[in-house]
Amino acid sequence: MRKKKLAGVFMSFMVAAGVLAGCNSSASGDGEKGGKIKIGANLELSGGVASYGQSAKEGIELAIEEINKKGINGKKLELVTVDNKSDAAEATNGALKLATQDKVVAMIGAATSTNTLAQVQIAQDNKIPLITPTATNATITNKDGKVNDFVFRTCFIDPFQGTVAANFASNDLKVKSAAVLIDSSSDYSKGLAASFKKNFVANGGKIVKEEAYVAKDTDFRATLTNIKAANPEYIFVPGFYEEVGLIVKQAREIGLNVPIMGGDGWDSPNLVKIAGKDTLNNTFITNHYSSGDSDKKVQDFVTAFKAKYDGKSPDAFTALGYDTVYFLADAIKRAGSGDSEKIRKALEETDGLQLVSGNVKLDKNHDPIKAAVILEYKNGEQQFKTKINP
Repeated sequence: MRKKKLAGVFMSFMVAAGVLAGCNSSASGDGEKGGKIKIGANLELSGGVASYGQSAKEGIELAIEEINKKGINGKKLELVTVDNKSDAAEATNGALKLATQDKVVAMIGAATSTNTLAQVQIAQDNKIPLITPTATNATITNKDGKVNDFVFRTCFIDPFQGTVAANFASNDLKVKSAAVLIDSSSDYSKGLAASFKKNFVANGGKIVKEEAYVAKDTDFRATLTNIKAANPEYIFVPGFYEEVGLIVKQAREIGLNVPIMGGDGWDSPNLVKIAGKDTLNNTFITNHYSSGDSDKKVQDFVTAFKAKYDGKSPDAFTALGYDTVYFLADAIKRAGSGDSEKIRKALEETDGLQLVSGNVKLDKNHDPIKAAVILEYKNGEQQFKTKINP
């Protein structure tokens, strides 16, 4: 207990130090020196959702490699990476390091909503743009009606993703009843579930059962048995791949064979390893992009990625990591310098930037207005089903 108290005091001291550093530093800090512009990445490179951060990092590194061939206003990007270990406290520590020690001009990350929310105040206090590639919780950019002016994202948000999932269930799968199974420890899962329920009911559907679990749970059979007893036509599971793989596997084992759907949190090659190829049949996800999209920009990216990473196929976290660097580089170019405040303003003014995951125009909350795709798993492979425009 005493160790926890001391850790809390130390964390409070570090946050205060970060605030003071932000108040007393120049807008560009030391991030633009010697022909380089220093940017930070705060990602889940180890821990429970390491697949997300590792995928995003590969996309980030590919984009930087491409951009540095020509440079930005005569300068090159230099990446400083920290591992938040899939933990919110570590994400806060990482943001403090990037902002106050490494003096980056902007930060990318995290992959998940909870770990991104842990960085928001650091970005605000130190006046350094924070761009999350994939965190979809709406409160990241706007909390209680107030926009976080230094916080941006490259992905769509949960209210849109939940609407797309609800409409697909109602209009395409033609189901009238649904169960919802959420991770009660995840801001992402709770936000996405709330949006789905609201829109599914508005479409005339009925939520017949709601259940919850906590990250790191491994046995879901009792919960799934409760869901099966409610006889839903469809199950919505807005979770992360580590638990979702087990949930789908155990659902099929008890004879729960209805369509199961989730969000972008399912998108990891590890999902197939955990659940099994056949088990994932008749499951669907909403996502930000598909490598199967015939759009030339998508296919050029897929080709470049496979060439760099020995034929590996890029997932949505890779694509959004890649897009986020181009989003930031475009703002730095228009800002004309590595001054963080000028970069913030340029990010805010982004309108019509063509990226792999779609054209980006930001709304008043710093959220991009862009399309979503529906993917279906067939024999362990994601199949592009449809694209939904906002």
